[in-house]
Amino acid sequence: MIAEEPRVDAATVTQLAKSLETELARLIVGQQALVRDTVISLIAGGHVLLEGVPGLGKTVLVRSLGQALSMSFSRIQFTPDLMPADIVGTNVIGDEAGRREFHYQPGPIFANLVLADEINRATPKTQSALLEAMQERTVTVGTQTRPLPSPFFVLATQNPIELEGTYPLPEAQLDRFFFKVLVPFPGEKDLLEIARRTTGESTPQLRAVADAESVLAAQRVAREVPIAEHVLLYAARLIGATHPDRTELESVRRYVRWGASPRGLQTMVLAAKVRALLEGRYNVAFDDLSAVAQPALRHRVFLQFEAEADGMTADRLITEILEHTVKEPARA
Repeated sequence: MIAEEPRVDAATVTQLAKSLETELARLIVGQQALVRDTVISLIAGGHVLLEGVPGLGKTVLVRSLGQALSMSFSRIQFTPDLMPADIVGTNVIGDEAGRREFHYQPGPIFANLVLADEINRATPKTQSALLEAMQERTVTVGTQTRPLPSPFFVLATQNPIELEGTYPLPEAQLDRFFFKVLVPFPGEKDLLEIARRTTGESTPQLRAVADAESVLAAQRVAREVPIAEHVLLYAARLIGATHPDRTELESVRRYVRWGASPRGLQTMVLAAKVRALLEGRYNVAFDDLSAVAQPALRHRVFLQFEAEADGMTADRLITEILEHTVKEPARA
C-alpha cells in the first residue's frame, strides 16, 4: 500500500518556516537575517555557504537546525589531510562465505543534513568531492553511482579567505551554493544575551518541528508560487546587469570579470517564491527579488583585482545594480 503524501498548502509552509525560526531563536541570539536566509534555502532545496570569522556561531546554527529537523545529520570537519574517500565513502575488502569481496562503506555525505565545517581548510581535490553530491544528489565510487537521501541539504562554513591556511573555493563549486550568507559580528545587546545563555547552568534543548516528508512537501509547494512575467523580466535584467558586456553601469564594466550564471537567476526566482510564502503572499513581488539578491548573487559576481585595491565589493555592486535596474509595470 502506497503511503499518501502529506497535504501541504501555502499556509502550512508559512507555519513550518515560522516554527523553525522560532525554535532556532531559542538558541541563536539575534542573527534574524541569517536564520531567515537559511530557512529560505532549506525550503527552496538549496545549499548554504556561511562565511564569518571563527567564534560567531556558524556551527551552532547548523547543529541547532539539525535538532529542529527530524532528519539524519552528519558533520564533516574539513582539514588539509582530509581525503575525498573520507567524504563519499570507499570500497573495503571483507569476507563473505569464505570469499574476499569488496563492500561499499558509505561516507558521512549520506545524510539529509550535512555540515561541511570549515570547508576552505581542505585542499581543492577534497573540496571537489562535494561537486557531484551538491548538484546531482548522487555519489559515484568506482563504477557505481548511488543516490543520496532526500532531502539533501549541505550547510558549509568557511573562514574569510584572508585567514592563514585556507584554500579559496573554485568558481564552479561556489556556483553550486544556493546562498552565500555573511555572518556579522553581534552587537552589544546580543553579546550580553549570548553570555547569559551560554554561561549558565544549562542551555535550551530544541525540539523537532519538521521532518523529511514535510520539508519535501514544502519544497513542492514553493515551486508552485506564481511569478508575473514583468517580475520575471526584472530578475533576468538583474542577472544581465552583472555582466560587464551587457550593462551600461561603469562600476560593473570596470570591476567585474564575469557576472552571475543562469543558476543565479534560478536561485533568485526560487528564493523569492519562498520569501513570498514566508511573508504570507502567494505571488512574487519586486521586493522579494531585491531581498534575496545579495545572498543569491554575491558569490556569483567575480571581481577584478582592481576592485579589491579600490575597496569595491560584490555587495556594493549588487546594491548599485538594484538601484539602477528598470522595473517594468504590469501589462493590463
